[in-house]
Amino acid sequence: MEYDFIIIGGGIAGVSCAGRLAKCGRVLLLEGEPVLAHHASGRSAALYEPRYGLAPVVALSLASEPYFRSAANVLTPRGMMIVGKAADEAAFKTDCALMALEPMGFDDARAMVPILNPETVAHVGFADHAWDIDTDLLLQGFARAARSDGAEILTKAPVTAIVREGAGWRVTSAQGEHRGRILVNAAGAWADVVAELAGVAPMGITPLRRSMARIPAPGGHDVSRWPMIFAAGEAWYCKPDAGALIVSPAEEDATTPHDAFADDLVLAEGLARYEEMVTEPVTRVLANWAGLRSFAPDRVPVIGFDVAHPAFFWLAGQGGYGFQSAPMASQLAVELLTGRAPEIDAATVTSLSPRRFA
Repeated sequence: MEYDFIIIGGGIAGVSCAGRLAKCGRVLLLEGEPVLAHHASGRSAALYEPRYGLAPVVALSLASEPYFRSAANVLTPRGMMIVGKAADEAAFKTDCALMALEPMGFDDARAMVPILNPETVAHVGFADHAWDIDTDLLLQGFARAARSDGAEILTKAPVTAIVREGAGWRVTSAQGEHRGRILVNAAGAWADVVAELAGVAPMGITPLRRSMARIPAPGGHDVSRWPMIFAAGEAWYCKPDAGALIVSPAEEDATTPHDAFADDLVLAEGLARYEEMVTEPVTRVLANWAGLRSFAPDRVPVIGFDVAHPAFFWLAGQGGYGFQSAPMASQLAVELLTGRAPEIDAATVTSLSPRRFA
């Protein structure tokens, strides 16, 4: 079968694109793992905080809000808190200004999160404009839309070869050979690998490992209403999760594309930074894991046709913002793929374009 669009990558970027693009032509999505969202998308902190990130990311995330509001049960209230030591004042003020948090008195903060340490926490900021994302519900909604509009989604289909063939592409995967007119590179940590397979110059998209630990609810507290908490300067963060707490050192260690796992030493150091700001020690870890957050050199996503290969489309480099920006990022991708005028402002489109690296 000849496809109009072949999408490589079954994370939120590729699946959301397929969900919107299937109305516009014959779509095939290839995912190398047995299930969708196995890598970064399956290991997300799952927070919608639209002011988190650089300006183009914020623009995508804010423009995604109407979709989130229209999707039943995808968002639930969480709130966001930033805490800092006395020495963190500059970083704390910067974070609060960027993400529109208001200063909060310590007593009010401790009423909300009773384990905050009065001996170390000198600054607290809070905002209620942050929500949990039901990432599985969002992803499966896009996958269901894609299939209902005729898209084919193949898992267990790692791509082994890509050849330019006439005006299109011949893609070889574990599921056979597939021919398509336009290739969409939504391969996350593997985006540059896919580009090189296709004979396209890589963008310098680098996977950065981020580790996570799941710990029991501190002190037996009911954590369900606690906000997500960031340390000033993102030295660590924690978030309630199904009666427990997930804690991350928030590291960004450059690595190669692989099925990531937590670094024990980095995790221990991050947990120590977390423990310094709370009154309840970490006595055991229930589980740990890691994900790869992939960034272009300027930390802005890459969305648009390759300059040298106009049938090769980049949808990559979402970093840690893939879920919260997916509704508008996928809409923009489809607008560009089909030649429609983008809804989002022209300056943002330009800032996301691969042409910025030309």
